[in-house]
Amino acid sequence: MGKYAPHKVEREDRADGTILLRSGYAMGPVVAKSGDWVDGWAARTPEAVFLAERAGAGWREVTYCALRRDVRAIAASLLARGMGADTPIVMISGNGVDHGLLVLAAQYVGIPTVPLAEQYALIPAANAQLRHCAELVRPAMVFADDGARFGDALALDCFDGVEKVVSTHPGADMVEFADLLAGQDGPQVDAAAARVGPDTVAKYLMTSGSTSHPKAVMTTQAMMCANQTQIADALPFLRERPPVIVDWLPWNHVFGGSHNFNMALANGGSLYIDGGKPVPALVGKTIENNRLKSGTLAFNVPVGFAMLRDAMKEDAALRESYFRDLDMLFYAGASLPQDVWRDLEDMARAVRGDVPLMNSSWGLTETGPACLIQHEPTTMSGIVGVPLTGVEIKLIPDAEMRCEVRVRGPNIMPGYLNDPEKTAQAFDDEGFFITGDAMKFVDPEDMTKGMRFDGRISEDFKLLSGTWVRAANLRLEVLAELGPLAQDIVICGADKSEIGVLIFPGPLAQELAGPGAGDRGALVSPALQAEISARLAARQGHGSASRIARALVLAEQPSIGDGEATAKGNLNFRKILTRRADLYRRLYDDADRAVITGEAG
Repeated sequence: MGKYAPHKVEREDRADGTILLRSGYAMGPVVAKSGDWVDGWAARTPEAVFLAERAGAGWREVTYCALRRDVRAIAASLLARGMGADTPIVMISGNGVDHGLLVLAAQYVGIPTVPLAEQYALIPAANAQLRHCAELVRPAMVFADDGARFGDALALDCFDGVEKVVSTHPGADMVEFADLLAGQDGPQVDAAAARVGPDTVAKYLMTSGSTSHPKAVMTTQAMMCANQTQIADALPFLRERPPVIVDWLPWNHVFGGSHNFNMALANGGSLYIDGGKPVPALVGKTIENNRLKSGTLAFNVPVGFAMLRDAMKEDAALRESYFRDLDMLFYAGASLPQDVWRDLEDMARAVRGDVPLMNSSWGLTETGPACLIQHEPTTMSGIVGVPLTGVEIKLIPDAEMRCEVRVRGPNIMPGYLNDPEKTAQAFDDEGFFITGDAMKFVDPEDMTKGMRFDGRISEDFKLLSGTWVRAANLRLEVLAELGPLAQDIVICGADKSEIGVLIFPGPLAQELAGPGAGDRGALVSPALQAEISARLAARQGHGSASRIARALVLAEQPSIGDGEATAKGNLNFRKILTRRADLYRRLYDDADRAVITGEAG
């Protein structure tokens, strides 16, 4: 098959217009549980590094041999407490070695873990989300890496009676993580591990909460294990060379916590935890970590790749370290801007004479996550590819061949915890999960060219004229055009005569506005308004479905505490328009000095 599996797709057309797509490859063998990976690699490559985090000038590394030893010791401590399937462990701090050890120990003996976004614990206004999650899953234990930093969150009443475990700075009512490592391994661990099977819940992953309170996705061992087989079927190089990943993506999200974490573990690879993030204050850590360790796989969001690209333009040593051993560069969250794609290709060729596989995938928390993947080389950003082995894709096309997407396969969740109503609503009468996403074919005549993501169906709306606005795609286009002027935007216009946009300002917008620009929740600055107007002017010739006729810059960033943004960074558009109803009204008031029209109108 070679390094990449060429796309191979089987298509079935139904009489009602529905299209079914499947991979043309058979699915490979699947292990029963994540503990099989732990045991298997400890036996085959005991001295290989599995997990590492920064420690001073170097790394704290855990080998597979040490991983199995620590996992079984912690599992013994958990079993001694009488813990099991009904006593989840909530994780309120981010990625770390102790976090990873506790997760795998719990999975080893059938205890679910619940990784939550740090923001829920560290931002007081977001504590309501933390309470909601704790009340939903009812944990018996809560873990944080630092008892002082997370002390206020650990003291919340939702954790009354819950055992509190911390790695450092324990308070009077806290247990040190080292105590768990002192557990006595024995036959009780083997007996509990033997009861864990494909249907055992490994963890509860919380949905983003962008349209309601977060729901707890029951993530089973079968989902996780099947998905890693499916991914490796498409990317054979994962089985040929153990991957090395330097990664910041948070484990409370399915991308970082299931896709990337398990990819390293399933294939005997190494995961080096990057304590940085693609924000100005932390990207320096990411740059330093990528200088110190060369990865074979690179995962990031587009803004993260753009920041690394900018740094590598000025740093030959970073370019060499980053591209030298790279098999794959994988972006998610949005399309990688074509200029960033082109620059990364050019840098790779300069370092090594060729280009690693540059690709993306598509999936949701409920789908394990990966369902579609672009697994052969392409020169075009924005393609999410073809079905993985074992996955059935049901497409329900409209007149424009924009297809609603539903999925079925061994990587799909059984349901939401304690929510039979929402679980029933999530599946159609054939058992396909209703994703709410839309796709278009790259080439309707050639299924092997793959599909493009075309937005969330729920975000679409009609203008007064009856014209449909595809808000998700339009948002990405306008964000690219506004660049550093916008941190994020809300596309508006349902039941209006024209499209407007509310802009959360980026660094350039704040610089142009300067002090004193606030006006009842909006920013009013001639320099800023002129720049935005000029950038939107190119849309003047567009049709009503994509022409931006008016804009308003918001003075306040989206609030996680008030539910306007999720911990994953997704905007809750409905909440924003409700909470800022006065600003939404102002957007459509031509007499308001905060409204930007001019060239954009």
